[in-house]
Amino acid sequence: MNDIKSDRETGLDKTGSDGAAPGFRSAGPGLSGRLLLLTIVFVMVAEVLIFVPSIANFRMAWLSDRLAAARTVALVWAAAPDGAIPADLTHDLLVSVNAHAVALKMPDSRRLLAIAGKVPDVDVHIDTRSGPPWLAITDAFETLAASRNRILRVVGPAPTDGGFIEIVLDERPLRTAMLIYSRNILILSLVISGITAALVYLALIWLIVRPIRRLAANMTAFRAHPEDASRIIVPSRRTDEVGLAEHELAAMQRQLQSTLQSKNRLAALGLAVSKINHDLRNMMASAHLLSDRLSAIDSPEVQRFAPMLIRAIDRAIGFAEATLAYGGAQEKPPERQRFALAPLAQEVREAVGLLPGSAIGWAAAIDRGLEVDADPDQLFRVLVNLVRNSVQALEQRAPNDPARDQVRLAARREGAVVIIEVSDTGPGVPARARAHLFEAFQGSTRSGGSGLGLAISAELVHAHGGDISLVEGTLGATFRISIPDRTASLDAARAERVRA
Repeated sequence: MNDIKSDRETGLDKTGSDGAAPGFRSAGPGLSGRLLLLTIVFVMVAEVLIFVPSIANFRMAWLSDRLAAARTVALVWAAAPDGAIPADLTHDLLVSVNAHAVALKMPDSRRLLAIAGKVPDVDVHIDTRSGPPWLAITDAFETLAASRNRILRVVGPAPTDGGFIEIVLDERPLRTAMLIYSRNILILSLVISGITAALVYLALIWLIVRPIRRLAANMTAFRAHPEDASRIIVPSRRTDEVGLAEHELAAMQRQLQSTLQSKNRLAALGLAVSKINHDLRNMMASAHLLSDRLSAIDSPEVQRFAPMLIRAIDRAIGFAEATLAYGGAQEKPPERQRFALAPLAQEVREAVGLLPGSAIGWAAAIDRGLEVDADPDQLFRVLVNLVRNSVQALEQRAPNDPARDQVRLAARREGAVVIIEVSDTGPGVPARARAHLFEAFQGSTRSGGSGLGLAISAELVHAHGGDISLVEGTLGATFRISIPDRTASLDAARAERVRA
């Protein structure tokens, strides 16, 4: 148990160092590593998308600050007597604006407020009063990419309505400020990306990766020893997709384990039956010789029952030989022929002991002259299994009353299909047994039953191209068998009608 527990915790087995199936090789980082890498990439992409408009915003704000200082110059000029500004004050105002020149345009005039020497030629014209947002973004990246100091002419609203103010300044201070801002944004983005990636990574590890690792480890351990019921996963209390996967995996493992157990039992049973049939065939051969001697006795009772005994022994010998030949794994193909169903039903009644005077009643409702195209011996086995199941179900509520406890066999033809129904007035089939009713070792509803009778019956009926099912909503249990005629038989019947 310690070894099993260790396997379940680590997810490792002897097939590979990583617990993977043979032939599987992990390449590259694991799921957690990929999640971490993707998280960092996505956060950085988000930061880039934030940086693009923010750097354009920063540029426009920087230019707006210069224009605000220029408006201050305009106000000083308006307050000066006769608009005359001392030279030293002009120099100080230009330094505050960091511009080569400041000009004011009014509706009726245009005035140069301040100028520092010769004004250089303007390279770029910028109007902050209008312009689409995308243009501000492209201009910002042009500034960052500029390799020389360009001269900018920046235009903005004037302190008074109806005019505008313009300044001429170098681009180098703006570019330097934008580079410092970009560096700060990069450092902040890296910090935010690291923190966000770590939080998202831990959340994904806790919510997704760990449960998936648990599922993978459990599947690996279960694959190593599927017969061990302790290796079936115990679902957690999660109600999301992971919880659903755990519940479905547990259900699949239980079903697989049940199927495997059934297969093992079938294999063991096949070996045991083969050994038993080898000796049983010899015993039946001896019984057949004795029955031949009985048939020679001149007694009415013996002459009545001896043929039935011989036919029963012949069937048993044939079944033993077929089982020994095929190992019980597959029934031989049916040897079909057309025969009357009523005599076969009477043999079934006698084989299960429902003779007149028995505690369980018998009723047969078979269409007159009804013939079925089937293998007589195989159909006999099918009906005996179904009738015997009905008798065993009725015997559970002994003492029996033939007026209350009855088995009924009805048959009719519907076109090219013969419908046979075996029903009883017993307790019916429990709901828990209906899902696997025709599966070996699964469909038994009574203590001590093997569940093979219905499985064998279904296999034989399906070999005839027919179907067998439990009829819902009936008193007791009703099984319906449909056996279609062979195509060759239909063609022969059609030709016979044409000849007639």
